Amino acid sequence: MSERPRDEKEEKDEKDQGGWDEKWRRDPVDAAMWAILLIWAGLLLLASNLGLFDDTGFPTWSIGFVGAGLIVLLATVFRVVVPAYRRPLGSGLVFGLILIGIGLGEVVGWVVIGPLVLIGIGLGILLTGLLRRR
Repeated sequence: MSERPRDEKEEKDEKDQGGWDEKWRRDPVDAAMWAILLIWAGLLLLASNLGLFDDTGFPTWSIGFVGAGLIVLLATVFRVVVPAYRRPLGSGLVFGLILIGIGLGEVVGWVVIGPLVLIGIGLGILLTGLLRRR
């Protein structure tokens, strides 16, 4: 019995179903960022369940959002610094600043945080436009 010839769509479907190993090879920065975010969330929940944040005066979710925003911003900075993983930094910068803004909004107040997040997003868009390769 002879094997029928495979078309391009079948070959593409097999490549797209590579799993975590393929995704890690394709973009290790995003995979590492999401892994670190999950570890951060687990550590935060463990510390909260053990009562380590009871005396701080900060809500646990605020600490979580600020930490998650910093992790996303660090991944974005890593992409800028390491040329092999470089790509436009706009979405990572915006997402990180929004997470930090959500975390600090309750603590500092939205009167201050809202405008600062907008300024940060605007600066990120400006930097993206200025640093774009022509």
